[in-house]
Amino acid sequence: MAKKLYVGGLSYGTTNEALKAAFSQAGAVETATVITDRATGRSKGFGFVEFSNDDEAMAAIEMFHDKELDGRKLTVNEARPMEARPPRQGGSFGGGNRGGFYR
Repeated sequence: MAKKLYVGGLSYGTTNEALKAAFSQAGAVETATVITDRATGRSKGFGFVEFSNDDEAMAAIEMFHDKELDGRKLTVNEARPMEARPPRQGGSFGGGNRGGFYR
């Protein structure tokens, strides 16, 4: 069963390929993704690495947690499922309750 890891503290210059290459030292990486901002395309400083088995994932945690990559100290742990968030309100396209207008 595949195991996904959260990797925080990434340098803004770290690419998907560099992340995969580094974590491949611990085992077979299925996917490596640096999360980027939709508007700017710039890295948000964290990402996810997925291994094909738990032993390789645990080896990666031991190998990289609190260690440096590209000059930055990493936080590496088991990824948690994304929690549901309430819908966003407001915005510039008619959302939200602005009130106060009467014609």
